[in-house]
Amino acid sequence: MTTPAAVPDARRAWAMWALPALLFLIAFFHRSAPGIIAKDLMHDFHTTGAIVGLLSATYFYAYAGLMIPAGLFVDAFGVRRVVAGGGLVMGLGTVAMGLAATPRMLFAGRFAVGLGAAVTFVGALKVAATWFPPGRFGFLSAVTVTVGIVGALASTAPLAVLVAAAGWRGAFGIVSGVTLVASALCFAIVRDGPDTRAASAAPRVSQALVGMVEVLGNPYTWPPFLAFFCLYSAFGNLSLWIVPYLRDVYGLSARSAALYAAMPSLALLASAPLTGFVSDRVLRRRKLPYVVLASCYFVLWLVLVATLGVLPLGGVSALLFAMGALGGAFVLTWPLGREVNPPQLAGIAVAVVNLGGFLGAALTQGPLGAVLDARWAGAVSDGARVYPVEAYAGAFAACAAFALAAALLSLLLRETSGRNIYRELRGEP
Repeated sequence: MTTPAAVPDARRAWAMWALPALLFLIAFFHRSAPGIIAKDLMHDFHTTGAIVGLLSATYFYAYAGLMIPAGLFVDAFGVRRVVAGGGLVMGLGTVAMGLAATPRMLFAGRFAVGLGAAVTFVGALKVAATWFPPGRFGFLSAVTVTVGIVGALASTAPLAVLVAAAGWRGAFGIVSGVTLVASALCFAIVRDGPDTRAASAAPRVSQALVGMVEVLGNPYTWPPFLAFFCLYSAFGNLSLWIVPYLRDVYGLSARSAALYAAMPSLALLASAPLTGFVSDRVLRRRKLPYVVLASCYFVLWLVLVATLGVLPLGGVSALLFAMGALGGAFVLTWPLGREVNPPQLAGIAVAVVNLGGFLGAALTQGPLGAVLDARWAGAVSDGARVYPVEAYAGAFAACAAFALAAALLSLLLRETSGRNIYRELRGEP
């Protein structure tokens, strides 16, 4: 039976989680926002698809570069200071983007946004690991991702409406204000651990560095890292290029294309927490659902490539929704990484495997933009390049290859059954 004291404790735990999760929502918003304003950026800065892809990837370069240090910082200095500081940097980077007069300033602002965003997800999961029972970590990982997906949805049709009303610079000014307020609230309210637990027992920097070496040296860390690398390479490029594809090939307006682009995120709103719940409470397994979902995701990519430009828009919408539903496999990456590493290194372990996905996006978005440019036929509309269906076929075929690699790599995952098996893997009792 739940005691009366347990209710306020649970409410307090959710309150501690909510503010880092809100900043993660904003961080997730920035991941796919360039897809909505890609044509505006091409027009205002006279850029190509490769440059827009590189701008989008700049976020992921910064995010990936700080991902492992982010886990170290969160473990060593606590969620409150690190995540609040990250929100501040992210907000100032958004201001810089909105005011940018040159591509250099635009890139600098995007890089700062990625730096600040890097600590938000690790911070939210550190709260989940510290404030909640261990058996709920998989579900909380999925719920945290679901909050991020709300941010992704905000960067589709809502952002298109805001850009139409205030311009892309005005929209970024509004987002920066919300970010700075959330950062201040995080610093004022969030605490690093419950009063009844040893919140002060976080490892010192030297201990965290030793822990980072331990996580990196653990061979069981790398299968979820690599599977996520490939899975998110496909998903991140879909988020970036689906709106330009729908505008160029189907002749949709930015606002209409954004509505279709929201389909994967709408599906993930349900599939992400459902995947975590089924893994935690029904199957009590991690590897099986990851393998099945990743394999089916690859099949859907094949369907998308085979039907480019000929599938009716209703079918495109259904296909994108299905891709979002099956893309929920990636929420199992973080519990898989955490459960094969020492429990006290939760922040670092999550950061390391999370790094895989963002390296994937960082290293592939620019090159896939170059694939589009290589097949550009010279068409221009309102100062922005218009790519033919053959160009998108080349880029999306590469995404299908990434999805196949993710499915194959998922076979190498270690089954944890929802519990930490680090000592078992080392042969310890």
